[in-house]
Amino acid sequence: MQPGQMAYDRGITVFSPDGRLFQVEYAREAVKKGTTTIGLKFKGGVILIVDKRVPSRLVEPRSIEKIYSIDSHIGCATSGLVADARILVDQARKEAKNNKMIFGENISVEELVKRICDFKQNYTQYGGVRPFGTALLMAGVDELGAHLFETDPSGALVAYRAGCIGAGRPAVMEIFEKDFKDDMAYEDAMLLGIRALKTAIDEDLTAQTIEVGVVDADKKFRRLGDSELEGFVKKL
Repeated sequence: MQPGQMAYDRGITVFSPDGRLFQVEYAREAVKKGTTTIGLKFKGGVILIVDKRVPSRLVEPRSIEKIYSIDSHIGCATSGLVADARILVDQARKEAKNNKMIFGENISVEELVKRICDFKQNYTQYGGVRPFGTALLMAGVDELGAHLFETDPSGALVAYRAGCIGAGRPAVMEIFEKDFKDDMAYEDAMLLGIRALKTAIDEDLTAQTIEVGVVDADKKFRRLGDSELEGFVKKL
């Protein structure tokens, strides 16, 4: 860090002379060091794929969770600080449930993402708190179609056809720029996503080292089992 930055580094509410909030930028660095998390659309739905390698053979793989169900039609995947992600997931579930109780219908994907981003933005504006050191890829299907959103620690959101967060983002996005096509078939999109993840982490994949969630109009949001994942991994 340069000496001139120190005075603007210790408070979340203090802008630097060039208009930067350093604590927010540090939170983004935490996301960049997180696990590689991929989202891409196929015809009628969205796929989420996460690198779930365990650090030790003594760790139970099922205890590591990176993909969460928010509502029947919405799921999300995280990269960054896992504990921070759990708070945001709980908040998203509350928002979805409140909307259903008050209005009697499922919340739209974009509306839910905006509410979560508003929640995250609050933690960049007040003293005594810090930004959430996590980013979310939120996927869902509603009456407007399939959606994939990336949320930033600052509270910003961007809609993607195919995106990635975490350590492997540059390698994954390079593959998506070349090979992603709109309205891909489900199997083609799955194989593209797994191939991109394999390239990013430069290791062999198994059904136990990745976690996959799929949302579409018919089957809603679900996680894929090991047997189904193994079939896709073998096709690579």
